[in-house]
Amino acid sequence: MLTSKTSPVCPPASLLKLHPALWRGSQLSARTGPTISTGFSTLDAELPGKGWPTGSLIELLTPHSGIGEIRLLRAALHATVKQQPVVLLHPPYQPNIACWTGWRFGVQRLLCLAPQRTRDAYWAAEQILKNGSCAALLFWAHPIQNSILKRLHLAAQSSQTLFFMFRPHSVQTEASPAVLRVMLSAEPTGALTLSILKRRGPACGQPITLTSSPSELFSTVTHDLMDRPAPAQPQPRHVATPLAD
Repeated sequence: MLTSKTSPVCPPASLLKLHPALWRGSQLSARTGPTISTGFSTLDAELPGKGWPTGSLIELLTPHSGIGEIRLLRAALHATVKQQPVVLLHPPYQPNIACWTGWRFGVQRLLCLAPQRTRDAYWAAEQILKNGSCAALLFWAHPIQNSILKRLHLAAQSSQTLFFMFRPHSVQTEASPAVLRVMLSAEPTGALTLSILKRRGPACGQPITLTSSPSELFSTVTHDLMDRPAPAQPQPRHVATPLAD
């Protein structure tokens, strides 16, 4: 008589010991790769590894540019390798040098690229990621094919570059190879609301509202000399000629 033998079911604790990259869908991934803190404790607590993952594609979805997405990243950019440049690829606006200087960010590290052809921008992004000589790459590209996203994500894994892509809200239901997708919304009060659409772990049910600035490393610099109206110019006047006796 033949009897079938079934392998014993491994308890969850044993499964987690099989490989450090193994994780349950009900818990945040115990990411083994390096991360960089966002500068916001409430946001770090909701991210695997307690920060932005390096060497991976991160998507930030915004309704339009200029709602505070760069301000969200300033703590992480400040914490990256000081000697390596930060690349702004195809940004919608020219960077405000006065603002970057006020954040104590060395503008000599800032590299702004604006290729005329879309395929040149894709090529530049891939080469930057593969080379690994840049601390961070911020890339604005829309529309973009999913095959290109996969290619860029694969290139990002060859280095530890902090890689963000800015895309519109309209793509939130589309599939993406990004390991982290965050949708940003601006509040009338100036706060920034974040909804984590995708992460390595369970769904994040509640949005995160960031109402304060990140690290106190960043001083608020006022540019009074630039903002004040120009002083009134002296008007020519006639000096009375003294009468001769």
